Amino acid sequence: MNPQGERWTAEQVLTLAPDATSRTAGGRLAAVGQWSGAGAHGQAVWGLCSGSGSKPYQTVVDLNGPGYRCSCPSRKFPCKHALGLLLLWASGEGGVPGGGEPPEWAEQWLGDRRERAEKLAASARDGGPGRGGGTGDGAGRGEKGESGGTADPEAARRRAERRAQRIAAGATELERRLADLLRDGLASADRAGYGAWDETAARMVDAQAPGLEARVRELAAIPSSGPGWPARLLEECALAHLLNQGFLHLDRLPEKLAATTRTRVGLTTPVSELLATGEPIRDRWLVLGRQDGTDGRLATRRIWLRGERTHRMALLLSFSAPGQSPELALPTGLVLDADLTYYPAARPLRAAIGTRHEELPHASSSSAPSAPEGCDVDTALAAYGAALGEDPWLDGWPVVLAHVVPVPGDGGWQLADERSGSALPVDPRCAGRTDLWQLMAISGGGPVTVFGECGHRGFSPLTAWDPIPVSLLDTAAQGGIR
Repeated sequence: MNPQGERWTAEQVLTLAPDATSRTAGGRLAAVGQWSGAGAHGQAVWGLCSGSGSKPYQTVVDLNGPGYRCSCPSRKFPCKHALGLLLLWASGEGGVPGGGEPPEWAEQWLGDRRERAEKLAASARDGGPGRGGGTGDGAGRGEKGESGGTADPEAARRRAERRAQRIAAGATELERRLADLLRDGLASADRAGYGAWDETAARMVDAQAPGLEARVRELAAIPSSGPGWPARLLEECALAHLLNQGFLHLDRLPEKLAATTRTRVGLTTPVSELLATGEPIRDRWLVLGRQDGTDGRLATRRIWLRGERTHRMALLLSFSAPGQSPELALPTGLVLDADLTYYPAARPLRAAIGTRHEELPHASSSSAPSAPEGCDVDTALAAYGAALGEDPWLDGWPVVLAHVVPVPGDGGWQLADERSGSALPVDPRCAGRTDLWQLMAISGGGPVTVFGECGHRGFSPLTAWDPIPVSLLDTAAQGGIR
């Protein structure tokens, strides 16, 4: 790696923006005249940005994360100054010279980050307590990681037992609600409206079962979802019943399926415990895509990766308060030489990052492959089917499709496989957005490589690669394919 590190592209920088306003504001600040004392060395970029006050804002970015610090009062993460600095650095026009040493204010913050990372890595190696890393776990939903000190195993066991009892009570109550619905007939769900379900959802919150709460709110929304809703409601009732019964009879399930069931109701392993007890897998992980969302109480970020050697898919989750951007922000196309530890499950997918050995050039650089290897439609469906067989509550499975052509139609969009003649319908929930027309523009009527999730509703595209010229098109940076 050269002293300045591998420059990112502007598209990769823009994927870090928390919203469109920040992207626009950051673009305005990506000018040499806005900055003084800017520099870059290794995995650090820093600079002073002139603002409305007498003192310039001190901005520093740790590319290994990435992490940000700015003296401005903005609550957005990253702020427009960090985005502007990174865009200026990415342009390579000399506004951010390399090779220098960070100023004292930047070096102090960078040193503190390194020290925290070393302590977390040491804690994970030694099996000791520590704070969860940037991937997030169930902490955003009521489970906090341990901040240090010596935990009381007996007290932790009693807390876990009490919560399991509350969730079991919630599952039992939801079973009664489902039985009432089926006894009265599905038509009663349309007449009852959302209010009846809202009370049940609140009881699931009291039971500390966020997974069951999410199921209830999904059930409440189905009667107003359009033609065919009774069949969809019956399907979701069956899945909710299966989850309830699975949790109420955990002792009868195989270990891995029991772990999946616990996760589905909302019980997750703290990151510190996972990294201390799990088996890390080292690989060169390509960041395939990112998707941000919110449930009204938490902002959620999903980042998908695939191992170069293992070919395994991985999902990183991070959470933050509404209006704030989750800290984990890996640009699409980045390649990480890192250890990942998977959460226990019948079909492991979600993982946490452990040790990062080196940050490698992004996938759009001349030294890295232009697009990930993809599969055909039949292979994608088989992969989803195999995953669904091990996790019946699975909505979708991440796949990379190669040589597919987006085709619009009156009955919905499809991705047609030019080699086999098979076609995969696009998830109807994507209809009406500009995303699919952007995908069409990228393809120009020809085959493209597309990453997304393959599920029972169809395929949800997230990232596409343009064949000519061969370059990564990070659609998220352009309001992209979500």
